[in-house]
Order: sequence, then C-alpha cells, then structure tokens
Amino acid sequence: MTKDRDLWVFGYGSLMWRPGFDADEVCRARLDGWHRDFCVYSRHWRGTPERPGLVLGLDEGGSCRGLAFRVAAARAADVIDYLNERELVGYAYVARYLPVRCDDGRVIEAYTFVADTGHHHYAGQLPLERAAAIIMDAEGQGGLNRDYLINTIRQLEGDGFAEAELHALLVEVERQTGIIEAGAGI
Repeated sequence: MTKDRDLWVFGYGSLMWRPGFDADEVCRARLDGWHRDFCVYSRHWRGTPERPGLVLGLDEGGSCRGLAFRVAAARAADVIDYLNERELVGYAYVARYLPVRCDDGRVIEAYTFVADTGHHHYAGQLPLERAAAIIMDAEGQGGLNRDYLINTIRQLEGDGFAEAELHALLVEVERQTGIIEAGAGI
C-alpha cells in the first residue's frame, strides 16, 4: 500500500459488524483460498490461559464471504495501526493483502488477517464435539465464548453469509447446553 492509494480491508468476523473505523465504501465480497473457522485459541477475550476459548480465523482452503471496506488514503495508515493493535496482539494472525472479489465484479487487494498455522494459539481443524466443548467451557474479558459464537452466527446468517459448518457448531453447543441443563434439576 502506498500513501496515495485507498485501503481496502476484508472483514470475515467481528470486523463485519464492528469494524471500529469509518469506511467510505462497503461491498459484499468473496475471498477464495481461505475459509472462516473457529481455529484460533483465545486466552484473553474469550478464554483464559487455563481455559482458552476459540475465535474465528481464516484458515487455508475453500472460500469465505464477507465485507470489504474502502478507507480513503489519508486515513489508511491510521486504520492499519488500529487493526494491527486489535488483531495482532496475542493472537495467531498474520496480516496479508489478498485479492477479494466484490459482488459487483471488481477484484481488489484487501488487507486482512489469516491464521498463523505456526503460532501456539493456532488450534487448527478441531472435531465438532471438541470445539463445542471448548466454547462451552470458556469465558474471558470479552464474555462467554458461546455468546461470541451465537452472536457471530446470528450476524452472519442475518447478513446472508450462512455456513453449514458454523451452524452445526452452534447446534452442537446447544445440544451440550441441554445436557448440562438437564442435570441441573428444576
């Protein structure tokens, strides 16, 4: 990125509904070669060092629908600084510029964060039951991990970005919640 070019940012999770910066344009977009997954351990916002939670990351393979935000060149450096502080501190992400295709056909290079598969916070592809159990048991500074899952899926599905794998994770969390609540009595 140069100082005289606008910045595009690709959001695939909380950046979609809480970007934290003003955008001059927003378009629905698709990133190929990466998919949205609960593949990053959270030891602060959605878990603790003793009981880490799981948060979204972009993992290799597949594709991901999200939003691309255009930021005027004059504000681009400040937005990158903000995003790096928000996304790179303590998590297993790597900042990359990747091509995304807007629904109107434009292909743009967008700044985004992909999972760092070599980082100790990278969880990788976990079995559904295991991922649900981690999410059920975790709470951090940002609240319950299951609230993050529920809010994320509601937002994604409300925006038309439904994904069967993520919905299956929510169903499994609901199933495990039912088992726990069934043993609590009336």
